Formats: sequence, structure tokens, C-alpha cells
Amino acid sequence: MSTFVEIKPEELTENPFKLIGSDWTLITAEKEGKVNTMTASWGGLGIMWGKPAAYIFIRPHRYTKEFVDASDTFSLTFFDNSFKKQLGYLGSTSGRDEDKISKSNLTITHEGSTPYFEEAKLTVICKKLYAQELSPKSFSVDGFDDKFYQDKDYHTMYIAEVQKVLLKQ
Repeated sequence: MSTFVEIKPEELTENPFKLIGSDWTLITAEKEGKVNTMTASWGGLGIMWGKPAAYIFIRPHRYTKEFVDASDTFSLTFFDNSFKKQLGYLGSTSGRDEDKISKSNLTITHEGSTPYFEEAKLTVICKKLYAQELSPKSFSVDGFDDKFYQDKDYHTMYIAEVQKVLLKQ
């Protein structure tokens, strides 16, 4: 079993643009005793309402959305590059269709009631504060709707308070 140490959000030294945009993250939540996860490369970390916050975006057809909607919390887990193949698989396969977590050989563990993965190098435990579906009328740049939402499957944006940051020792 790996050892994680809790750090303050402001002690995080990794670049969130790289962590999320290049390295990717797993968004993981639990519903009725079952855990599901998905790979994401959109989102952010910052400050909202005076609190350290995470911002995630999930399309309506993603199975993980049901889990995030049903739970008060979720985790964001980040891995070293040796896990890129598993992250690709977890982002392209639905948990509706198979037990993709078992097939990925990742180990679920919990911080309180929030699931995350033992193999992660960094975990952010988040408590949901806000959720809203993106609206095409709110885009202030032409072309986003055509480029990113040809199927009109607008992401739901979630803003969550960062409750804990766990760094692998």
C-alpha cells in the first residue's frame, strides 16, 4: 500500500495546465457502492468563492456523470506517464459496458467516502459546490458551438471545493 501525505492546495508545485491538459486526470465518484471513473483533459484548479477549487466538465452521455451527480464528492487523480495507456482505455471505454476499472488493474481506495486510485501520484478530493450545463448562447467566441458541440451535447460544468490534496511519498 502506498503512502500519501496531505499538503495544502497552495503547496502544489505541479503545473495544472500540464497535469490536466497533457497528463490527463481521472474523475472518479461512487454511487450506491459502485465506483466509476473517466479520463479528462478539460478542467482547472484555482480559487472560487474564496476557496481552493477544481473545475471539471462532463458531457451528458458519460456514465461517470451519473456518479458525480449522485455524490457530494469526487476525486481527481493524476498519474505518471507509465499509466498513459490505462488512462486512454478508461477514457474510451464505458463502465456501462464492462468493469473497466478491474481491467485497467488500478486499485480503488478511499479518503473518507471518496474513491481514488492507489497508483496515483497526486489526488485531489473535491466537494461539489455548483453544477450547470453550458449554453451555446453564453459563448462569446464564434465557432465554439460548431467546433466542440456538433451533437449539441453540452458539458455540465462542476465547481468543487478542494478538500484535500494527497501527494504520494
